[in-house]
Amino acid sequence: MSQRQRMGNQPMIVLSEESQRTSGKDAQTMNITAGKAVAESTRTTLGPKGMDKMLVDSSGSVVVTNDGVTILKEMDIDHPAANMIVEVSETQEDEVGDGTTSAVVVAGELLDQAEELIDQDIHPTTLAQGYRQAAEEAKNILSEESIDVSPDDEETLIEIASTAMTGKGAESARDHLAELVVDAVVAIADGDDIDTENVAVEKVVGGSIDNSELVEGVIVDKERVNDNMPYAVEDASVALFDDGIEVAETEIDAEVNVTDPDQLQQFIDQEEEQLRELVDELVDVGADVVFADGGIDDMAQHYLAQEGILAVRRSKSADLRRLARATDGRVVSNLSDLTEDDLGYAGSVAQKDIGGDERIFVEDVDDARAVTLILRGGTEHVVDEVERAVDDSLGVVRTTLQDGQVLPGGGAPETELALQLRDFADSVGGREQLAVEAFADALEVIPRTLAENAGLDPIDSLVDLRSRHDAGEIGAGLDAYSGDVIDMESEGVVEPRRVKTQAIESATEAAVMILRIDDVIAAGELKGGGTDDGGDDPAGGPGGPGGAGGMGGMGGMGGMGGAM
Repeated sequence: MSQRQRMGNQPMIVLSEESQRTSGKDAQTMNITAGKAVAESTRTTLGPKGMDKMLVDSSGSVVVTNDGVTILKEMDIDHPAANMIVEVSETQEDEVGDGTTSAVVVAGELLDQAEELIDQDIHPTTLAQGYRQAAEEAKNILSEESIDVSPDDEETLIEIASTAMTGKGAESARDHLAELVVDAVVAIADGDDIDTENVAVEKVVGGSIDNSELVEGVIVDKERVNDNMPYAVEDASVALFDDGIEVAETEIDAEVNVTDPDQLQQFIDQEEEQLRELVDELVDVGADVVFADGGIDDMAQHYLAQEGILAVRRSKSADLRRLARATDGRVVSNLSDLTEDDLGYAGSVAQKDIGGDERIFVEDVDDARAVTLILRGGTEHVVDEVERAVDDSLGVVRTTLQDGQVLPGGGAPETELALQLRDFADSVGGREQLAVEAFADALEVIPRTLAENAGLDPIDSLVDLRSRHDAGEIGAGLDAYSGDVIDMESEGVVEPRRVKTQAIESATEAAVMILRIDDVIAAGELKGGGTDDGGDDPAGGPGGPGGAGGMGGMGGMGGMGGAM
């Protein structure tokens, strides 16, 4: 791996002396080892009996979770190949909202299977081609085996939401939370256009998870700006303003010399008159409540309180958007342009105490196209984990309503795919056949891991699953609690088809990209630490394939060792 090439009798320097280069088999082994290490770090969190991870950063902040994407985001990973696997989980989270751990575990297993074939002199390009063929066939099989779901089938939607929460911190109240999630997503749905940003989540420490509730409207984490304003307004006309109710400032700096106290008083009177006119604009159109994006001048607060108008300042842009959807109002930029048609309506706008904090509740709206989930829990860590579980659940319900297709859980789809892909491999010519078979073996990591995490014998469980699928029971999956192989559909353990297809697509693309790399050139030393021989080099030396040291040494994956 010399960085010099000879030209005649003279050495020609191609790379700088600070550069590091790892080529051929060493580069492939190093990258595969890094990818497998990331997958292994999340593997024990998979399934109903998956364990949690405690992640502690340098400032002492603690995160306790078994959400795959959260774990990988919180870990300080420096290795570039390892980060490709992290991106798999992030893509899964963005596209579907659930299945992040499954996607990463499958990607790691694809690399593990590929490593064995590379050792048998199968070319990485051949592996990549076979993996792509297998992934395409897998998506076709899943499409044929999927179960159609109607948007009106609330029972199935609740089962999907509940499945997404299984094994997470919210499991103790998953049935209650699943109902809230389904009600929330159905409320904000505009046909196939479902933006879960319109479901606001308010976390409140105190009470139990069972105390969580859905508010058909918007909760704004603010208080009224003046104590003389009403606490509550019934049948409220709501004005939404994306500016402040303040004296307009000049665009340029100006200096005015005042020589007479009367002149100063004129300036003050003029400012008060401007503020009075702004408040009169609200009064004239009949506004009872105003939410402003900017500040509200003290004098304007006084005038608003005199008129009995409840005002909130410095509202977030996201809150204004949700308020507009919930109240059917329009956000205006200039109060002089405000008309009665721009006002929204809410049956109740009130300041209430929840968990020791004052918030503004906007409820009893005609068509709640924006809603708020109030999540309760005994500690901050509990509430944070409940929020992550609810986010996953919102994503899968949204996906199901958009696609209308689900699959059984419990490792059933992966076992069926492995069975059919082995048959498909017989029709694939050349060495790609070996890659397709390896792909099938890799998919079985999901039921095998489910069994391991449940304390079951993975070999016995896999044999039982294969036997049932050989007999044509495509919905047969592993019950992690009893250890039996049962029909997952009849048990209500289902998840969107897109969870599986997206996981397979992302995992395959990441594995193929890593396998096709045969040369790693780093301009200077990478941070991350560790050498392959356990030496004292803090920056990480060139390293060898065993320790994957050259690219940051995988030294605890840059901080993960202490966190895990």
